[in-house]
Amino acid sequence: MRILVVSQYFWPEGFRINDLVKSLVERGIEVDVLTGKPNYPDGLIYKGYQGIIYGPFLLRNRKYDVVFVYGLSPILLAIPAVFIAWLKQKKLIIWVQDLWPQSLFATGYIKSSFLLQSVEVVVRWIYRHADLLLVQSQAFVESISDLAPGKKVIYYPNSVDSSFANTPDPNLKQLEIEMLDTGFPVIFAGNVGAAQAIECIVDAALLLQEVPQIRFVIFGSGSKLSWLSDQIAKRGLKNIYLAGRFPIDAMPGYLQKAEVLLVSLSDEPIFALTVPNKIQAYMASGRPIVASLNGEGARLVEESGAGIASPAEDSVALAEAILSLYQMPAQQRRQIGENGRIYYRNHFDHEILVDQLIDHLKICDAKKGML
Repeated sequence: MRILVVSQYFWPEGFRINDLVKSLVERGIEVDVLTGKPNYPDGLIYKGYQGIIYGPFLLRNRKYDVVFVYGLSPILLAIPAVFIAWLKQKKLIIWVQDLWPQSLFATGYIKSSFLLQSVEVVVRWIYRHADLLLVQSQAFVESISDLAPGKKVIYYPNSVDSSFANTPDPNLKQLEIEMLDTGFPVIFAGNVGAAQAIECIVDAALLLQEVPQIRFVIFGSGSKLSWLSDQIAKRGLKNIYLAGRFPIDAMPGYLQKAEVLLVSLSDEPIFALTVPNKIQAYMASGRPIVASLNGEGARLVEESGAGIASPAEDSVALAEAILSLYQMPAQQRRQIGENGRIYYRNHFDHEILVDQLIDHLKICDAKKGML
């Protein structure tokens, strides 16, 4: 089998699609990737790379069985995939990672109702041309089905690299972070942006200042990082440490030094439907999770027994959840972390999900032969 993957992001950028493609190739599937210039997250093109104005032209003589879209924002990246699938008369699968146009409104990028409706028209057109829509959250199924009437929509969750569930490599050299080696470190890892309700984390840290053992360690970068740094200085917060951004292969070792792993999202209806990929990484790491969010992500954390969920943007409830884990016997915290790891292995294991994707690809391929 030969497939074309269309993705805005790919190696050397650190996204889930990298591991998925690697595993597909290891299973004997031929894969080509049509992607953008690597520039995430700073917007600067990595050294040694250049853009090609008309990528689809390079694929004119290549044959594929299925075209597969890794549908992170912007979903508009699926438009060239629609064209390629039509031109080659092949099936098109879109793995939807984000809800459009809802996410545009929730993150504040677009407020105009006219523009949002215009984007919705385009999204409906894209979904109408898909033969199968995979969605990363069970709560996405209804929303996507409304935009794609008559199309098959299947829940297909994210996973993470197996290194998150394994004992860290002792030979891997890591920068020493003092706040991770003492006290009660609470780690937040990932994008530091508006969607992550960073204000709530700052307010919770302020409430917990009287418990000096509790320290927040923030890994990552994003649009709110400068604001966060300013707030730490203005409020005199000694219990928040900005660790910066690290390569993805370094993160498993850092996450497993945490006493608590923190995930947060803003109080927006769309975010109640999504499952941040870091939840899978946190579960695999085997550490208790505090989920400051609503909806599907909170449900997974509570259902699995992997931690405590508190309402989105409720700093008091967030502080109380962290404090309750701090006051809990260490053995009980270890069991909560283990609950998450077991749930991960049963529901989000990478190898199991790769097998499921191959089944989806084969079913689509069987419906139309190669040109």
